[in-house]
Amino acid sequence: MYRYKQNVPTTAIVMVLIGTCMFPQEPAWKDTSPHRVQFIRVDAVQLEVLDWGGSGRALVLLAGSGHSAHIFDDFALKLTDLCHVYGITRRGYGASSHPESGFSAERLGDDVIAVLDSLHLTAPVLAGHSLGGHELTAVASAHPNRISGLVYMDSTADPTFDWKPYQELRKKLPSTMTYPQISPEERRSFQSYRAWQRRTMGFAFPESELRNDFATDPDGSMGPYKTPTSVRDAIFVGMRKPDYSRIRVPVLAFFALPKPLEDQIQRYHPKNAEERAAIEQVYAADVDYAKASISKLRSGVPNARVIELVGANHYVFLSNEPDVLREVRPFLADLH
Repeated sequence: MYRYKQNVPTTAIVMVLIGTCMFPQEPAWKDTSPHRVQFIRVDAVQLEVLDWGGSGRALVLLAGSGHSAHIFDDFALKLTDLCHVYGITRRGYGASSHPESGFSAERLGDDVIAVLDSLHLTAPVLAGHSLGGHELTAVASAHPNRISGLVYMDSTADPTFDWKPYQELRKKLPSTMTYPQISPEERRSFQSYRAWQRRTMGFAFPESELRNDFATDPDGSMGPYKTPTSVRDAIFVGMRKPDYSRIRVPVLAFFALPKPLEDQIQRYHPKNAEERAAIEQVYAADVDYAKASISKLRSGVPNARVIELVGANHYVFLSNEPDVLREVRPFLADLH
């Protein structure tokens, strides 16, 4: 009897091994982007830096809020024939350190300068999406001699703007215009989530980005978002109204504008006059906000090259990649 009890665990182990051989597990996911990953220390913080290689002038990509540098894994490769492309994951996100403080625009800008120093980059171009634009402005204002150009990719938002009336207005839109909710099944895997993104947005984030943003559950499904909301809140508190008056380098700026009003009405079929009025009012508000942002930028940088992308998603470098590349390439080539 005693001997039989000893053999039970052994038998179980053998059965597990047999099952493993008969039903092999899916191989672990591997990031296939041809970048080199390194970590640069800034005080007590480690910042993830991606290096996609290339030759020529250095181009440093800065992601928007909630994202790591891996959001550029596909886009960056389109520019390595023209420049040496890097990406920085800001503190609080992805594989970079998640400190409890240090999220003001000035501090984040100093992080960028520290990375440039560590990499010994001379007069690079900085390109930022969304929140990354505030770091561009902070760096160009405080360290004008360290960079040679800026590329704003729908990244000139004013964090002091009161969005509450606009959000209330959007509640009156037709249900067909609301952002579709994702189901648990569409989070069953990173592949199914990307398929949902393609259906709803027309493009998908690189899988490497999603795996840096979200935890992976034991069954391979997407887990919770990794970065605590306190980081987002701290960054928002540390942001200020954009001031472009001290920028002295060439600027290329992309702005996403809404689709034409009649196109929206034909597509979403408002059921009554109230829904149609809501579409018209939201369209007017979107256009007014974009035009005000453009005017604000041009007041500080009169010679800025402004590109309006009608119908583009906020992620202009993904939704309108050909348009962005068509403008970025000559901008980089013409810099002295």
